Amino acid sequence: MQLVIIEGVGKTDTIKKYLGKDFEVVATKGHIRDLPTNSLAVDIKNHFEPIYVNKPDKKAIINMLKEKSKKADKIYLATDPDREGEAISWHIAHILGLGADAKVRVTFNEITHDAVERGMASPRIIDQNLVNAQQARRVLDRLVGYKLSPIICKKIQPKLSAGRVQSATLKLIVDREREIRAFVPQEYWTLQGLFTKKNSSEEFKSLLSKYKGKKVEINNKEQMDTVIEYIKNHDLVVSNVKKSVGHTHPTPPYTTSTMQQDALNKLGMSIARTSAAAQQLYEGVELKGEGKVALITYIRTDSVRIAPEAIKMARSYILDKYGEKYLPAAANVYKTKKSAQDAHEAIRPINLNRTPESVKEFLSADNYKLYKLIYNKFLACQMADSTYNSVVVDIESGDYSFRTTGKTPVFDGFTVVYNNDKKKKEESSDSDDSEGENVKVPELEKGELLDIKKLTPTQKFTKAPSRYTEATLVKEMEDKGIGRPATYAPTVALIANRNYTEKNGKELVPTELGFSVVELLEKYFKDIINVKFTANMESQLDDIAEKGEDWHIVIENFYKDFVKLLEVADKDSVKVKVEPKPTNEVCEKCGKPMVIRTGKYGEFMACSNYPACKNIKSIEKVVSKCPKCGGDVLEKHSKKGKIFWGCRNYPKCDFVSWEQPTSLRCPKCNSYLTVKTVYGKNRYTCLNKECDYVYYDEKKDEK
Repeated sequence: MQLVIIEGVGKTDTIKKYLGKDFEVVATKGHIRDLPTNSLAVDIKNHFEPIYVNKPDKKAIINMLKEKSKKADKIYLATDPDREGEAISWHIAHILGLGADAKVRVTFNEITHDAVERGMASPRIIDQNLVNAQQARRVLDRLVGYKLSPIICKKIQPKLSAGRVQSATLKLIVDREREIRAFVPQEYWTLQGLFTKKNSSEEFKSLLSKYKGKKVEINNKEQMDTVIEYIKNHDLVVSNVKKSVGHTHPTPPYTTSTMQQDALNKLGMSIARTSAAAQQLYEGVELKGEGKVALITYIRTDSVRIAPEAIKMARSYILDKYGEKYLPAAANVYKTKKSAQDAHEAIRPINLNRTPESVKEFLSADNYKLYKLIYNKFLACQMADSTYNSVVVDIESGDYSFRTTGKTPVFDGFTVVYNNDKKKKEESSDSDDSEGENVKVPELEKGELLDIKKLTPTQKFTKAPSRYTEATLVKEMEDKGIGRPATYAPTVALIANRNYTEKNGKELVPTELGFSVVELLEKYFKDIINVKFTANMESQLDDIAEKGEDWHIVIENFYKDFVKLLEVADKDSVKVKVEPKPTNEVCEKCGKPMVIRTGKYGEFMACSNYPACKNIKSIEKVVSKCPKCGGDVLEKHSKKGKIFWGCRNYPKCDFVSWEQPTSLRCPKCNSYLTVKTVYGKNRYTCLNKECDYVYYDEKKDEK
């Protein structure tokens, strides 16, 4: 018997099917050995060596692995193909007593028969550089989280946390809110003209664009009136007509970040829903007559690189389905960012013959929508450019100039993938008109005089910067080099769970508590809790993985300055007060306004007349619909402060759960899933006690 050890239990059946009866496939369900949660577990005096322990909740799994390994003729460690997966394999090897020179490590970027077979045929030793990069991140984040968190708890309130990535991300949100609050709108005016050719009824629109060759600026109605009067008293003449053929190139296939952004913007799927659906599509879904089949490649990547065999598959498919004119002469190649790890290729469908429609009946609504998004994006990225006839017309009226841009499609190219889609809301931005207003422009010649039919002035005001959504925040994190693909979703979820942010529609708004945490960290740790430091540290972690840099030195260089800042902050007796938020509610006991305060267990409603009036009550936080009666499920607190979830309709409905219910459905039995953070990963479990479905999503790197 040959033993294959993987991470996610959801992949077990799929891999077992490809390997056959001589192999046994078992899952660790994430880390089985880690830093304990009840202590720092980093030996600072001994070169910052981490002190690992076997995880208490994995005792049964560890015993199972030991028993099976004794009987195995050969052992393969096939955990996920990233740094975290490499570290998990390293820990397994330690527990099982496998030597450092043992060629037991196998990886595959996609769960297909060929990929699994190739991976199993090329076992290697565990890559210690990758392990060391993960250890450095783990130690660094433990030091920052466990050293900073007590300080903000002491100076603000109990049960708070800080971290290298989460706090830098929170600062982005707070800084944006500061910009919004400081913003002063500025008035400006635009002028649209409706023009006709001489002796013609054919109309077209044009926008005032320049004054004496520079961008026009009109700041009030008086200036606008003067401009209009000027234009009316000057001839309107065509000064330039430029005709050309334009091309639009398809955009790259998905990375983790761009997939999350498009899923939110185009499908309305939160990062949590997208992560859950992507994990299922990667691990495999049940297809009638085939068993469990994986549909997409590995989902944690920052690369737009495409494997040669995938390019070959795409070009063959495009030629067969769409014809030669839709196939570019050479494959489209996309450049990955310099800051990317580029460890795995882009997210793509494994088999283009498995069209979204062909598997729709076997997929949940979220899985189908996401698979279609990934499928179309990949197919389009290897197709020919779309082309269009473009005409730009400049029209002068004395010192002022109007400009009109018209665009007429010539060849749809890659946009055929989206234009054939009846659901326009899922249409990719690749096919959007990005060249300006697509207006119909009559045949015009330079020097031709025009008539003014109507001038329409519009008063406008500059707008404050937009708040971040989950999608734009992830994009900013990626652009700034904060975190890595595996940390985007957990970080966004973490700062929300800490009550540092709240949602206003799709917008992320920092709470007063979030503001207070950032202000305190800025006061004492401004050189650490910022974008530049966090991004630079990510680069150093990359150097450990790619160049074999000594991770102990990286941590030591950081800590010698960090410890000095800790000493200053700890000695300072200043405390930060979180101001209560006003509400429209009135205290039923004394008639004074109620306010929202933040306490040991989160936000609660209190009378503003405290301490004269001590009326308080909990704030109802609806998290999902009840799986029993359809009512609202509320977040509640026990007498000891422990969070649980129960139905609003209690006692008529007795639904209660110690794990947070979600709106996600189990792919096995269609019951609802609950979610709980367990050792840095989100564990989703089916509410149906007779169903054994469980899976873990991306890893966290914060306390």
